Amino acid sequence: MKVWRSLADVPHGLRCPVFTVGNFDGVHAGHQQILEVLRQRAAETGGTPLVLTFDPHPLRILAPERAPRLLTPLSLKLELFEKAGVWGVLVQPFTLEFSQVTPERFAREILAGRLGSREVVVGDNFRFGYEHAGNVRTLIELGQRFGFQVHAVAPVRLRRQLASSARIRRLLEEGRVSLANRLLGRCFSVRGRVVPGRGIGQAKTVPTLNLEEYGEMLPARGVYITETACDGVRSISVTNIGHAPTFTERALQVECFLLEATPSVGTEWMEVVFWRRLRDERKFPSPEALKAQILRDVSAARVFFRRLRKPQTV
Repeated sequence: MKVWRSLADVPHGLRCPVFTVGNFDGVHAGHQQILEVLRQRAAETGGTPLVLTFDPHPLRILAPERAPRLLTPLSLKLELFEKAGVWGVLVQPFTLEFSQVTPERFAREILAGRLGSREVVVGDNFRFGYEHAGNVRTLIELGQRFGFQVHAVAPVRLRRQLASSARIRRLLEEGRVSLANRLLGRCFSVRGRVVPGRGIGQAKTVPTLNLEEYGEMLPARGVYITETACDGVRSISVTNIGHAPTFTERALQVECFLLEATPSVGTEWMEVVFWRRLRDERKFPSPEALKAQILRDVSAARVFFRRLRKPQTV
């Protein structure tokens, strides 16, 4: 997949460009439906499926105090675009100057002009341009003027839940990762460097891998059934997000106890994939009591994955 970091980098003469536009934080089930329509339209027209997204998130420029923690940092978002069949992505730097582009100028100079869009696929709640003045109706009218067709995709609801970035964040804040995963269309995950712990787990409870301080979206404090990938090997794991209150309180940390594999010495990166919440984090009267609870958590995780992986009979 091609990735361009500015309008100037996008090559001229792309074959029948079909674009979608948006932040796509989470690349959730609703976004996936938009990307599927994008892929279909490109296939039917012999065109090229393309995404125009923004970095950083616009609110980090316009209202930093209200900017959300990201569900999908840019690197993961690009991977998900590629898996969805996108041929190329323009990551437009979002600046204060760019935020002042009017809907008409955006459609005329960028979509129709510089990018040569033949078709544009967006969600039916799409807003764009200075102060979000443009909506889907605006885009359709501008497309008629400037020579591109617009397709609006209805939102996705799963069990009466709207698949939206805001709703998924709220579920994660509540620790409801199973429902968040349903709306995401995959398991929520975080990635980062492995950092040294204080050695307490190794000495008193169970050895863990510790994720570096993570600045984007995390589920609520608590203990989760997870899978942890290191060095290309994925292992069942039990993960605690919290402050280790049984010992000295410390900064929020993500700690993973791997059940199936021991990572090699010098492991630098890991990915933690969240499946289900087990319990709240709490303070135990002793390290022995904490260790006993961790072993019960481990047993619950093993049962969960045995059931998950059990072949389905017809």
